[in-house]
Formats: sequence, C-alpha cells, structure tokens
Amino acid sequence: MTPPSSPDPESGPPARPATGRRRPDAVPVLSIGCLDDVRTGSLLVAMPSLTDPTFAGTVVFVLDHNDSGTLGVVLGRPSQVEIRDVLPGWCDLAVDPGVFHVGGPCETDTALCLAVCGTPGDDCGLRRVAGDVHLVDLDADPDALAGQVRGLRVFAGYAGWSPGQLVGELAEGAWACVPGSPDDVLSALAGPELWRRVMGRQTGRLAVLSTAPADPTAN
Repeated sequence: MTPPSSPDPESGPPARPATGRRRPDAVPVLSIGCLDDVRTGSLLVAMPSLTDPTFAGTVVFVLDHNDSGTLGVVLGRPSQVEIRDVLPGWCDLAVDPGVFHVGGPCETDTALCLAVCGTPGDDCGLRRVAGDVHLVDLDADPDALAGQVRGLRVFAGYAGWSPGQLVGELAEGAWACVPGSPDDVLSALAGPELWRRVMGRQTGRLAVLSTAPADPTAN
C-alpha cells in the first residue's frame, strides 16, 4: 500500500474547518468617567479597587466642584444618633430612618442638611445644589418648609478633595463618576445595597460590577 504523501513544508498549517462560530467581540473598555464629568449633583462611586476603609464601598453625592476642590457627602451611611435628639425641629421633615448620616471624615461635628424640593418658596432657607436637591439652612425656621419638601437628610461631616487630589484618584481607577438623582439622597438603602443599586442602573461593564462586593475588604 502506498503510504500517504508528506505535507508540503511550504504550504503552511492546514486550515481549520469552519465551525459557524463568530469571533467574539472585543471586551469594551471600562468607562468610569473623568474629572470633566464631575459636577454638582453627580455621584462618585467607589470602585472595588478602592480599599481605604473610609471610602470603600461608598457612594458620594457631589455638592460642589471647582478649581478650589471638590465637596460631597457620603450617602447611605446611617449613624445611631437620632435627629430629634439634636435638631428636634427638623425631625418631622426627615425621611426614615430619622438619624444623622455620616457624610464623611471632615468636620464630623458639623451638621449639613439636604432636602428634595421641586419649587421652593422665597426665603425658606434653601439653596439649590442640582435639580431638586437643595442645601438647607438649619438656622432657618423648619415650619417654613412644611408641605414644600419631599423629604430631607441630615449629615454629620462631609468628604472633601483638595485641588488635584480627585483627578489623581480618578486616574488610578478609584472612583467612577455617574449621574445622580434626588432619589439617591433620600434612599432608604444603605451601604452595599445602595452601591449595587447605583451600579446596577449603569451600562456596560459598570453594570456588571454591581454583582461584585462593594467593599472587597469585607470578604
């Protein structure tokens, strides 16, 4: 029997038979935003790579952003301090749970209040932050806001970044910058639940991250 002929060494490897499978698309780049996306009313969402215990797994609502730096409050971090014990006049306007929320590591003995209100009246102690979210003058008369606000949250302290600090953290992939909404400020969700809710409403790979641990140090 005649043995099979040897393949021509210059003909190259045999072609693979067609399987009908499409070549998988390239994995899209994870888009987390940049400093130009940071503005009042946006959210800074901690990425899983951020392991600093102060901010791991947090969602920060941006209150101010300019050449002097960035200011915001951490959402969804309730404390054990009742509003009625410190600011009794404001407790009836606060949404549940009616406690102070830890807004950040800066000046934690300072109270800062955010309210959601569509069209506030004149001289009611509100200053617009973004959309329907307003800063509340806690020295004003709370009765002036009765029937005007959808609810409010009181925070102890805030989070702050000096000029150039946040851009470095964004470049390192520590934060994603995404749009915020008034419902985020008043949300009853806390900690990992709020983080997953915000990430889950994003698109692409950011949405996929909603299934990851919000704080990897908790594993």
